[in-house]
Amino acid sequence: MKSHFRFALSCSAILLAVSGHGPAADWPQFRGPAASSLAPDVQLPVTWSDTENMAWRIDLPGRGVSGPVVVRDRVFLTATSGYRHDRLHVLCFAAGNGRQLWERQFWATGRPTTHNSISGAAPTPACDGQRVFAFFSSNDLFCLDVDGNLVWYRGLSFDYPKAGADTGMASSPLVMNGVVVVQLENQGESFATGLDAATGETRWRLERPDQASWTSPIALPGAGRRQAAVLLQSPTCVTAHDLQTGDELWRFDEAAASIASSVYGDGCLVVPMRGLTALRLSDESNAPEIAWDANRLRPGSSSPLIHDGRVYVLSNASVRCGDAKTGELLWAARLKGTYWATPVLAGGHLYCVNQDGDMQVVKLGDKEGEVVAEHHFGEPMHASPAVAGNALYVRSDKHLWKIAP
Repeated sequence: MKSHFRFALSCSAILLAVSGHGPAADWPQFRGPAASSLAPDVQLPVTWSDTENMAWRIDLPGRGVSGPVVVRDRVFLTATSGYRHDRLHVLCFAAGNGRQLWERQFWATGRPTTHNSISGAAPTPACDGQRVFAFFSSNDLFCLDVDGNLVWYRGLSFDYPKAGADTGMASSPLVMNGVVVVQLENQGESFATGLDAATGETRWRLERPDQASWTSPIALPGAGRRQAAVLLQSPTCVTAHDLQTGDELWRFDEAAASIASSVYGDGCLVVPMRGLTALRLSDESNAPEIAWDANRLRPGSSSPLIHDGRVYVLSNASVRCGDAKTGELLWAARLKGTYWATPVLAGGHLYCVNQDGDMQVVKLGDKEGEVVAEHHFGEPMHASPAVAGNALYVRSDKHLWKIAP
């Protein structure tokens, strides 16, 4: 174990602030349960205003493009503040009324530099029901319990000082079966690592391509002879690894997207590669087979969704729907603006928010999609929304909204 490893007591020197409490995991990580961006059985409001279907709006202390996560009636969020965005905030709010339960502040120990349009709070935190894992672009990773007590800390820039990108890091952590996986791919020292969720100790570390990538790791379920795995997507390859050891199970040496992340659903793995590529996972072996690829379904910066035999992507100011079995383009609907945030699917609608803060609600059908509502938050938005219970959570740099009937 390196001497730079920081446990809770040694972390107290950089802890700056305050307290909390609460009770059912709903949206525990980037893109929600199974990183799918799906809440198909939830009926969210289609229309809202300041006086209708708006549960609350709260002010935030700094900038951030990380999405909210909701676990056990608590909303967890990260932000950064200060001239250099080197003050790191982890916040917790009561989902019911938006009351702040606690806030913790830390100093960044790694490089806080990011592109002006984002901030160091780019990775969305993850929660396993007991602990919150807050990762920042400075490569600082904090583990807190749900009451805000610091459990452990890793300053990954201490161990790997060349890891970092001038435009910032944005890969969100994955927590699964007692392991936290973080992916740090950049022009410097690129790697992925699996850390013990309880202690923060390194279980495994893999060297990765030295190219900038902002994609996030996802979990692949096991079935039959196929074991559960973590998928890592890079600009030069896509690989699957044993979660506990990091051992490589299979790889595709092909260029994949550096922003839009892969998604698994309906027994199919969809990768932003060759436009969009579907990989069929076998129950008899770990190695997948290519089912189809479709250039007309190439996503932009938003990650794809797959649900009920359909694939959805945001591309060139439009939402496109494809057949999940063949990759055939079924329909496209025109949208406004440029999109970074991944949409969410709930109650037969797709909720899409562009970087200008305009959310368009698209009613989904087999043969067409129709924009049935449009809302103007009036603030720039890059964060992917969250759905928990019957509510939609949306964040900008300045505010967090809860939209619910």
